[in-house]
Amino acid sequence: MSWLSRLFGRSGTGAPAPVAVIHEGFEIVPTPIREGAVFRVAAEIRKEVDGEMRAHRMIRADTCPTEKAASDLAVRKARMLIDQMGEGILS
Repeated sequence: MSWLSRLFGRSGTGAPAPVAVIHEGFEIVPTPIREGAVFRVAAEIRKEVDGEMRAHRMIRADTCPTEKAASDLAVRKARMLIDQMGEGILS
């Protein structure tokens, strides 16, 4: 499966693939983690630097009752992190 179909299409499990958000040149892909009846807020923050794709895995202590709520919160938290740290997040 191509990365574009994973980005905009469906995952191999038939579930909707996470929707990437672009912020300040970074790609944010929410990746909520199911923990029993709640979802932990998590995302992967990526950016191409000098021809190399670099990434940071963000996992927060926050939990949400739904996957959508966790994804939305992950994007908000990732945007704040990018605004605060810029490319330093990829170090």
